[in-house]
Parts: sequence; C-alpha cells; structure tokens
Amino acid sequence: MKMDLITHASLNELRGEWPEPCLSLYQPTHRQHPENQQDPIRFRNLLKELTQTLEEEYSADETSELLKPFEALGRDHGFWNHTQEGIAVFGAPGLFQAFGLPRSVRELVVVADSFHTKPLRRFLQSTDRYQILGLNLHEIKLYEGNRNAVHEVDLESDVPRTITEALGEELTEPHLTVASHGGTGGESNSMHHGHGGKSDEADTDEERFFRSIDRAILEHHSRPSGLPLMLAALPEHHAVFRKLSHNPFLMDVGLKVYPGELSLKELRDRAWEGFEPRYQIKLSKLADDFAVAKSQKLGLDDL
Repeated sequence: MKMDLITHASLNELRGEWPEPCLSLYQPTHRQHPENQQDPIRFRNLLKELTQTLEEEYSADETSELLKPFEALGRDHGFWNHTQEGIAVFGAPGLFQAFGLPRSVRELVVVADSFHTKPLRRFLQSTDRYQILGLNLHEIKLYEGNRNAVHEVDLESDVPRTITEALGEELTEPHLTVASHGGTGGESNSMHHGHGGKSDEADTDEERFFRSIDRAILEHHSRPSGLPLMLAALPEHHAVFRKLSHNPFLMDVGLKVYPGELSLKELRDRAWEGFEPRYQIKLSKLADDFAVAKSQKLGLDDL
C-alpha cells in the first residue's frame, strides 16, 4: 500500500462525517534497517488494543471486518520498508488511509464517533516544512524536509520520472538526410548530414521536459501540500526552468547541484541554509500578528 500525503484537503476529508466506529492509530516508525524490523510487531500490538476496544461494543464478526485492512497493512512488506518517522492510520466503514509522517509521534489508538486528527493538525501548522525538486536532463526526484531531516517523496503516478516518460514518442533525435555528391565514372557517393542541429533539438527537449515536470509537480504535489518548493539542479538548468515555470510555490533561492550527488544529511544542511531566512521571516510575522491581535484584545498568551 502506498502512503498518502498529508494535506489540508486530506485532513478536511477525515474531519467529515463518517459511519461509526472511526479508528485512529498513531505509531512511531524507523527509516533504517534493522530498527524498522520492529515496526510491524509494534503495529500488531496496537491492533490488539484496537481489537479489545472494539469487542467491548461490537461482535467478533463486525470487529474482524473493521480490522481487515489494518491486518493487511501489517503484512505489507513494501509499506514497512518505506516508512519515515511515524505513521497515522485511519479506518471506518467506507474508508481506510495510511499517512507517513516525517516526525515521530507517540503510540495511540482511538475508537470514537470521529477520527482523532489533532496530531495531524499540529503537523500541518508547522512553518518549517519545504519540498525540494531535484532535476536534471534525464530524471527528477522530489524530497520533503524540515530543519531536522529530509526524505525522498514517492511521486504520484501521473508525474513522469524521466525525460522518456515525459516526452515519449515526441523525444526528438537528430534529423539525417542523404546528399549525393558526384563520384568518378558517373557513380555517386552518399554523405549523411545532420539538420536541425543536435544542440537545438536538445534545447527543445529540455524545455518540453521542464514544462511537463513543472505542470505535474504543481498539480500533484505543490498545490495539494501547499509547501514551498526549492529547485536543486545544475546552474545551467535553473534559468531555463524558472523561465518556464508557473509554480507559485517555487522559491527564489535554490541549490545549484543535483541531489543525487549529496547524502540526505548534506541535502538537509544545504536546503535548510537556504530556507531558514524565509522561516525566520515567517516566525517574525506570526509574532507581529499576535502582538497586534493581543493589543486589540483578540489574542491571549495565557495557555
């Protein structure tokens, strides 16, 4: 099962009206082996808690039916091999969703008439999250991070991963024509000439590839997440991509390197160096807004 992306839209969906019971499960997880081997075991222990709680009000058959997708998730090795710092899993009649979280959460199971979404609201209110678009002429990668960590994001299925996926049959090749030059004895020798120079075609492919990526990232990742986007690419690609981009989340600051050349720690450090000034400005604005609200008796600092 693919982990869903936490967005305001997905949170609003969870906060809608769903048939009872609504099951909420939060668990800290691990990115690396061998620590992540314990995660499915801890998940099954949490399922036991859910089972006991459900059986207090529902029959064994009803409980079994409600927990089927949770149990299937516990057996999904692909899911457990790609976790982050935590997971949030929600189930109800007609709904089952699992979210990966880049920050750890405490273990919690809740059975109620609505989903327990407070930890997600806190997560979405964070002001230090950003995304990084790694781009070269052959492929793309997308990362999400904050001051503490960066991880690669699974691209949505409609986002092309490579220039071949993006352009397909429209990917141009050098146009060759055959010109005949007279030879001795009335014979002719054929010579091949390239037209529409290779560099011109490469530039055309580059622009079309970048346009395709810009549209796909905006539609499937930037708009749903609402996160600022930092471009990480070789210097010569920045000007081209920025000229073509219509992504309002694209930051002015970027990284002049393709992320594949860096470790995740190096990527985090360099990205945060560029993002931190924006973060500090945002914090200052929040503080100023609160000061104004408090002066108008519209804010309170007594928790």
